Amino acid sequence: MPKIVDREERRREVVEAVFRVVARGGIQQATLQNVAAEAGLAVGSVRHYFESHPELLTAAAREMVHRVEARVRAQRERLGPDDDPHDVAEEIAGQFLPLDAARADETAVWLEFAVAARTDPALGPIAVELHDGLRTVAGRLLHRLGVDDPVATEHLAAVLDGLALNAALHPDRLRPDAVRAVLRRHLAQLPGGR
Repeated sequence: MPKIVDREERRREVVEAVFRVVARGGIQQATLQNVAAEAGLAVGSVRHYFESHPELLTAAAREMVHRVEARVRAQRERLGPDDDPHDVAEEIAGQFLPLDAARADETAVWLEFAVAARTDPALGPIAVELHDGLRTVAGRLLHRLGVDDPVATEHLAAVLDGLALNAALHPDRLRPDAVRAVLRRHLAQLPGGR
């Protein structure tokens, strides 16, 4: 009797393999052959689930967006309306930063996709979605802190982008505790800060 394969589960496994390959060696290493080997599949099997290399990379980038959205949503549900707004802002903003191994890998993948999106039109819309999504979340966090200023929103987004970039490039120099301290200081300097 032939083995029944859950199509969506197999697609997730292949996307996970893309994440591992990209986090370890960069997007240029995410060839169909390397991804297939990482997933323990034949190249033809990967092509069965993803018709092309751009479709595979787009699916991986889309998964990255979903992961961050799910974490932010879970964090919002965990934190109640009576929680200190600065604590809420710090916790939710932290979902965009490489504060643990999983988020460090996601940040590495995000950086690779963001750079690749400059020249790959298939990745452009996802890069815009990530860019806009971060600014939407930053604006909502600031609104909760009583700050409704587009420049402050862009400033917070730039702080998060800069922290993510530098922590990904220099993890031994900018450790998670320092990342948290910088974020905390930035939030404290806002009107009504602590």
